[in-house]
Amino acid sequence: MHRNFELYEYLKMHSVDLTEDWYNSIDDNDVKSVYSSKDPTIVTELKHKNQDYFQHVYQIFIKDDSYLYGEFRKWSENLANDPRHLNTPLQHVVREYLSCQEILLQYIKKYIMIHRQQIQIEQVFLWFEIVVKAVDISINIFIETYHKNTQGKMKAQNEMIAELSSPIILLQKQRALLPLVGDIDTTRAQIIMEQTLSQCAEKNIEFLCIDLSGVAIIDTMVAHELFNLINALRLIGVEAIISGIRPEIAQTAIQLGLTFDQLLTTASLAQALNILENR
Repeated sequence: MHRNFELYEYLKMHSVDLTEDWYNSIDDNDVKSVYSSKDPTIVTELKHKNQDYFQHVYQIFIKDDSYLYGEFRKWSENLANDPRHLNTPLQHVVREYLSCQEILLQYIKKYIMIHRQQIQIEQVFLWFEIVVKAVDISINIFIETYHKNTQGKMKAQNEMIAELSSPIILLQKQRALLPLVGDIDTTRAQIIMEQTLSQCAEKNIEFLCIDLSGVAIIDTMVAHELFNLINALRLIGVEAIISGIRPEIAQTAIQLGLTFDQLLTTASLAQALNILENR
């Protein structure tokens, strides 16, 4: 049986010592890591959370197995959502969990040496096993939470990128402008198509100026996607005007066999906007 009230009391009595030993063992110069901070407020908060963590781990020595997979697991889930730790590189947090495990086992060894005449080797194995199990639970929960947090950030970033890839600018009378800037690859072209169609339908756009003045060059696949966008806009009742087509882009379109016969184009954005005003 791993439960032992005397061991629990011994660890509680040395709880502050464990936290100080843990903090003094930290060797972290990564500015992105919360453990590298010298801010007194953050240091105090770190020590407080570490003390709280140890206090919850100690209880495995006075409670049954249901505590580990019930109350302790739930508490570990709350701990894992701490923003400072979620913004710290994952390897640093895992390192400190393992450091806590090492220090806790050291103090258990000290207790064993003091009471070695009364302690059987089987009990020692059980103590070490339950401590490793508790820390493993904490690490696995934090990794899961960290992964979910990272996925959430990536989703938000992708949504922002998608929005910035096709920034529809509303003008007057259901007119709008789509200024495209920078390199456009196939992936971005697909995002532009999806976002543009969605926004035009949502905002009841009737005329859309797609300005390519800020696009230096596009490949054949992207040119094809651009013409697909224009055709798709036509299907939902939006008339497109293309402005600022560079000679390289025009040449690519011609090589593809794409025709401008039914497409209104202008040399400059100013000309396109003038046309839109008179529509």
